[in-house]
Amino acid sequence: MAPAKTKKGVLKAYNGTATAVQDYFNHLPTLLNDYPLDVVLSYAFSQVELAHNMCMYCGVVKIHRAQTTLARSAIDAHHMTRDGFHEKFAIVFDKSIPTKISKKLRAAEDTRDKVMHGKTVTEAQKREALADLLSYAQDFNEFVADCAGFRPFGPLQGFKGRATPLDKNTTRWVLKGMGFYVS
Repeated sequence: MAPAKTKKGVLKAYNGTATAVQDYFNHLPTLLNDYPLDVVLSYAFSQVELAHNMCMYCGVVKIHRAQTTLARSAIDAHHMTRDGFHEKFAIVFDKSIPTKISKKLRAAEDTRDKVMHGKTVTEAQKREALADLLSYAQDFNEFVADCAGFRPFGPLQGFKGRATPLDKNTTRWVLKGMGFYVS
């Protein structure tokens, strides 16, 4: 992806993503126009974390047929770190996120960390982080769609299908086996 040299470049990167990704980050164009890039980065990363949590939830419900209430409780109670997300993803989906995809997010995370911790970051680095994040969302969506049939950066209606969920007791054991805390 070519570096975003201006805010319009970030908007171009946004417009180059699938409609589901654009809808998911629907406030991004307005934020780009009205707020500093620090605010836009905060919004974008909060959306990424939401998508990651929803990805885990959808994975345990769709693939492992977990009962939805217990799955939601387990995902909400789990402290998800960056590396922990990759580890849990491999457990839930039985596939690792390709390095080519995860590198895009890692680069953006480095910039985000510097911004959030008051370090010096150029506007160009912030724009590049946003473009990388959007590229990650696009590629991650396609990867998850190929291996699980849903897109975490987008609407999730009907992600589960008609499969009958496991009973609560069996769901508890399945979630515990994957390393989630279940009350």
